[in-house]
Amino acid sequence: MASWVPLAHRRGRIGEAAARRHLQRAGLRFLAANVRTPRGELDLVFRDGECLVFVEVKARSDRSWTRPSAAVNARKRRALSRAAWDYLRWAHHPRAKLRFDIVEVVLEGDRVQQVRHLPDAFALAGPSRYG
Repeated sequence: MASWVPLAHRRGRIGEAAARRHLQRAGLRFLAANVRTPRGELDLVFRDGECLVFVEVKARSDRSWTRPSAAVNARKRRALSRAAWDYLRWAHHPRAKLRFDIVEVVLEGDRVQQVRHLPDAFALAGPSRYG
């Protein structure tokens, strides 16, 4: 069986691992990775005190002209919000404090050059209805 992995998937794995290490060193408690719901996927889920933190990881080459976080547009924010609602329902946390963070990982080849944590990067997109 071939062990070839598409570049985007390899970058994603490297980025998520780097983001997880970075956030754990910052004191956040890891809860889950790659949570798939009927309405989307959450890259990482952490707890920061009483707050649930949904983390979108964006890994890009150091040759990219734009910040990795620029890829988290309105459509992506709505999808992440819907996935977060699903997670809250599944985890029985309907009234939990929550926030959405972005972690940018800049790569040179397969090596991590920089990790930038953007806490509270965007609000829960609406309109949404819990249910």
